Amino acid sequence: MAEAKQVVTPLTDDVVRSLKCGDMVNVSGVIYTGRDAAHKIMVEMIEKGEQLPVDFQGQVIYYAGPTPAKPGRVIGSCGPTTSGRMDAYSPAMMEQGLKGMIGKGPRSKEVVDAMVKNNVVYFAAIGGAAALIADSVKECEVVAFDDLGPEAVRRLRVENYPCIVAIDSEGNNLYEQGVEQYKIAE
Repeated sequence: MAEAKQVVTPLTDDVVRSLKCGDMVNVSGVIYTGRDAAHKIMVEMIEKGEQLPVDFQGQVIYYAGPTPAKPGRVIGSCGPTTSGRMDAYSPAMMEQGLKGMIGKGPRSKEVVDAMVKNNVVYFAAIGGAAALIADSVKECEVVAFDDLGPEAVRRLRVENYPCIVAIDSEGNNLYEQGVEQYKIAE
């Protein structure tokens, strides 16, 4: 197995272009959490011409709603949510400079097309690894929409957050390639 690529946020266009479908990646730096409720509010803000609570230029958003931290911990369980729930909002977020998304599951054609247009990468979080993922979180702070509870936007500082490039900036899609690879010939 190939060694994981080390990536530090914020992501540059060159880093995004260097990541290829199927690459194992360890992400370090700042990432933000956000789920559908927060995305809906942020896209409404964009439509009204309002400033977002976070400058997403070069940033990565992780589709997660972390549980409360236990004593002595930075964060509780921090597994990914289904990315398709953000598909209606993702193109608008990419237009704001978002360079990476982390979640689970396939994305719509519209999202993949927007990724290619905006040079964005989609990482799949490792399923069933919420505790491992939480161990990579070194700092956690709510930065917007605290009233949304677990769905608030959080700023996380992560070290070696493990994930896989599921869809690269050229539109190569592990969800499609994986199916083709194992399809039984008729």
